[in-house]
Amino acid sequence: MNLLSESITNLTEVSLSIAKHLFSKQEYKEKNIVFSPLSLQIVLSIIAVGSEGSTQHQLLEFLRSDSTDQLKTLCSQLVSCVLADNTHPSGFLFGPLVSFVNGVWVQRSLSLQPCFKESVATDFKAAIASVDFLTKASKVTKEVNLWVEKKTKGLIKNLLPPGSVDRFTNLIFANALYFKGAWMTEFDISETKDYNFYLLSGSSVKVPFMTSKQKQFINAFDGFKVLQLFYKGRHSFSIYFYLPDAKDGLSALIEKVASEPEFLERTRPREKVPVGDFKIPRFNISFGLEASSMLKDLGVVLPFSEVGGGLTKMVEDSLISEELYVSCICHKSFIEVNEKGTEATAATLAVLSGGGCEPIKPPPPPIDFVADHPFMFLIREDRSGTILFIGQVLNPKV
Repeated sequence: MNLLSESITNLTEVSLSIAKHLFSKQEYKEKNIVFSPLSLQIVLSIIAVGSEGSTQHQLLEFLRSDSTDQLKTLCSQLVSCVLADNTHPSGFLFGPLVSFVNGVWVQRSLSLQPCFKESVATDFKAAIASVDFLTKASKVTKEVNLWVEKKTKGLIKNLLPPGSVDRFTNLIFANALYFKGAWMTEFDISETKDYNFYLLSGSSVKVPFMTSKQKQFINAFDGFKVLQLFYKGRHSFSIYFYLPDAKDGLSALIEKVASEPEFLERTRPREKVPVGDFKIPRFNISFGLEASSMLKDLGVVLPFSEVGGGLTKMVEDSLISEELYVSCICHKSFIEVNEKGTEATAATLAVLSGGGCEPIKPPPPPIDFVADHPFMFLIREDRSGTILFIGQVLNPKV
């Protein structure tokens, strides 16, 4: 296993552990969720590069990385390849419309250390802005939010909530991730009809379901099924739906997904199969969280310590450097799945079939895939194995 694929494997394991923890938190047990574990890990990587000692060790351990150089290499390759803008100079879009933005805002009386500044700008492709937190905190909040909104085509708004920035703020890290693309094969909107979606509470709601009679990439296992849908484009992006057989089986399935490192690859559908009853609900989710408490629960504590967060490689002022800590990591994601595609990401995959001299096999029996109860989904770039979004749909109507 080469260094990059090993880093992606570690990235996947961290992504699934974050998802498992987030979905199990009491306040989210009854909510639709979409978030980008990649986005969170990129921000934590920036913080790791600017830290040292026990703080850096804790971040590296959480990110399952051997060094900050390894993190920088991984992030640089992801940003330049997997998350690259696929627009040709002529304006033609080859694949997913990608907006992956990192930003650093620093108090104007402070200077970033040269090595940290270079890494942030080069490895993480982050925009760096000098601002006045001391007397214009609310103005800076608005500036950050407008920057993110612009970079995400107006869909990610108010990334920083009111009051999250004040005169004591010295530094902000922000990330926003946006993808948009079309299915390789669109659903026929005239076939979309309302059916019952069964909630965890035992009741049901009527929601629009998309359907198709075409063969699909589906794998059936004991207790759950996996569906893979492909997007148009030059890159190999797909969305995976993980549907438990039991209407209340989602939490057990998530536990299974997160506890087996090879689960995603092992369960990935390899061929198209004929479908029987095939229904997927349309859904639209906006979700935001301030990630500090979740990260503390997962063992990332030291960067948030007000008694010196160990972030001593960020700014040149030694007095400020010793007292610097992370007070806020804000993250927002948005996804819309409909007949045309997904406003979140997009890609394509060419499937080639070859002939041979084997005897003709009887066609496999049709497989039903009816996502009429809570399920999990994730969006992945399949060549590298990078997970971009993970989510759960508990009620498509809200």
